Amino acid sequence: MKNIFYILLILITFSSCSEYQKALKSEDATQKYKVGEELYNAGKYAKANRLFEQAIPQFRGKPQAERLMFLNADASYQMNQHYASGYHFERFVSAYPKSTKREEALFKAAKSYYHLSPVYSKDQEDTYTALEKLQEYINIYPESTNAKEVNALVKELDFKLEKKAFEVAKQYNRISDFKASIAAIDHFIIDFAGTSLREEALYIRFDSAYQLASKSVEYKKKARLEAALTYYNNFKKAYANSEFLEDATTKYESALEQLEQYNTKS
Repeated sequence: MKNIFYILLILITFSSCSEYQKALKSEDATQKYKVGEELYNAGKYAKANRLFEQAIPQFRGKPQAERLMFLNADASYQMNQHYASGYHFERFVSAYPKSTKREEALFKAAKSYYHLSPVYSKDQEDTYTALEKLQEYINIYPESTNAKEVNALVKELDFKLEKKAFEVAKQYNRISDFKASIAAIDHFIIDFAGTSLREEALYIRFDSAYQLASKSVEYKKKARLEAALTYYNNFKKAYANSEFLEDATTKYESALEQLEQYNTKS
């Protein structure tokens, strides 16, 4: 019985392959569509995709074209070919704006762009595109059952942009470009007012101000030390129990000692 099962499996596989090859070589678009849909339903998306791509031009303007274009886009989506699926779903929506599949197409197009978003350390152009597409979807379908997932994806991508901006500011601090670090932190706090990274951001701004003041030429030092003390007080007021407070306080006391020299002179 076991041998019979394997023989039947082999025969079915060869039959399927043979049918696919015939459809691939055929001039009959209907056959390509039919076999392609069978392969799609069987989860053989790459083969289905190839047949759909061949059939689509011949069905343009016909009733079958709507379903064919959707299946083609979804086959790419199922294979995680996100550039292709995003592009094909958007073409589908443009061609059939009143389709019953419009919402699903817009949702999967937006998710395709979400999957293209890279790690925060890389260029975030695709992240901005994904946020735009997700927001577009939720604006059109605010009551959708997908709304909760979309909002979670938006939150994730927003944090990625926060992390990117924050790491840029930290990098300036690491390479001792303290003026750039202070400016970057100021922009970061404005752009991401509710960020969960605010505590460390305020600490880094103070640290950069302190380092900048300590390394400054004499005629700039007093004003910069006073600015650093202001940053420290803002940080301590906001985060009295911060894990960074001990280190910040040590630098604050050092800044006070340095400033005392100017007060003694005057």
